[in-house]
Amino acid sequence: MRIFAFVMQPLAERMRPTSLDDYIGQKHLVGEGAVLRRMIESGHVASFILWGPPGVGKTTLASIIAHQLQTPFYTLSAVTSGVKDVREIVEKAKSNRFFNSASPILFIDEIHRFSKSQQDSLLGAVEQGIITLIGATTENPSFEVIRPLLSRCQVYVLKSLGKDDLLELAHRAMEKDVVLRDLNIELRETEALLRFSGGDARKLLNIFDLLSESASKGDSLIITDDLVTERLQQNPLAYDKDGEMHYDIISAFIKSIRGSDPDGALYWLARMIEGGEDPAFIARRLVISASEDIGLANPNALLLANAAFDTVMKIGWPEGRIPLAEATVYLATSPKSNSAYMGIGAALEEVRRSGNQPVPLHLRNAPTSLMKELGYSEGYKYAHDYEGNFVEQQFLPDALKNVRFWHPQQNAAENKLSERMRQLWGKRFEQ
Repeated sequence: MRIFAFVMQPLAERMRPTSLDDYIGQKHLVGEGAVLRRMIESGHVASFILWGPPGVGKTTLASIIAHQLQTPFYTLSAVTSGVKDVREIVEKAKSNRFFNSASPILFIDEIHRFSKSQQDSLLGAVEQGIITLIGATTENPSFEVIRPLLSRCQVYVLKSLGKDDLLELAHRAMEKDVVLRDLNIELRETEALLRFSGGDARKLLNIFDLLSESASKGDSLIITDDLVTERLQQNPLAYDKDGEMHYDIISAFIKSIRGSDPDGALYWLARMIEGGEDPAFIARRLVISASEDIGLANPNALLLANAAFDTVMKIGWPEGRIPLAEATVYLATSPKSNSAYMGIGAALEEVRRSGNQPVPLHLRNAPTSLMKELGYSEGYKYAHDYEGNFVEQQFLPDALKNVRFWHPQQNAAENKLSERMRQLWGKRFEQ
């Protein structure tokens, strides 16, 4: 007599939605009137890349799109696939393409792990519309995807799920899942559940799976913070460079630098090194921190961070830990300013609010006689013709001529810049 073992799928797979109406989160992309929903409803989807942390619905969204468009759907993992696999799928896509039908979709998970040659092998098929490419990545595509391929794809950013999204998912699982709905589950406390989930839907559902393992049909399962914490005891030195810990530790690293604590920054750097983190990822974060957090308070920080990046790329491990440590300590001990970061943020907000304000005529080029007749460039004052290489004139659109975006902060370097601006512009920079 044969005995067949029935293997129950994990809860995350059982709860994977098949339509946009069941999809939780990412309202900025798939909510009513949002860009991806409009694209899907039109039946014409262009190639794009989904960038976001683990467990926010990248793979699910790709499969929903394929299901709704009723088009062939191919999947490759960048970890296990090579150029040969890509070419085979392109040939299949050619044979499965019918006149006026949507292009077959090729979904590539972890596309940031594809080599340059692998990405090159996709270019022709994407450009000719043989396939519609949907890539998923947890890393910044501008660093990890070759420029020719990136130029052919729109990038959509997915966000970690918020508290309301996670609680909606939890209640839906308790009500609809074939296993959980037969248990008497009471969600008495949620703080630990949400904290350990970290905005990751898959992790939330995995926790439910773990909690329900010892419960039988008809049993009562009261979920409390203590129960969740007890069941999720983990090795504190664990480091999953593709999972939640990856984001937690890089966050602690950057916040230690921002908080001017070199010891804390070195500790989190060591955690990443020991856990096998990609050195390029660490180096890029140092460059970002040098611009965002140190900024004009010490412009040399950006130069040193860039030098550390270049050095690590040249020498690799294990020696690469030394320039990373040097840059980490230098950035952590530097004075801090985010005035440039805040300034560009304020300028972008104004552009989005007031739209495309006309460029003042005196700032426009006049390469033709017609443009000169229309007043282009008339009245422009060439700064180098004046004493001190400066002359006061208007550089903002008329509607914004008195608006300030950059506000210097209190540190030695910016105090000098602020004083120079006051000497040149007078009252405009006195506030």
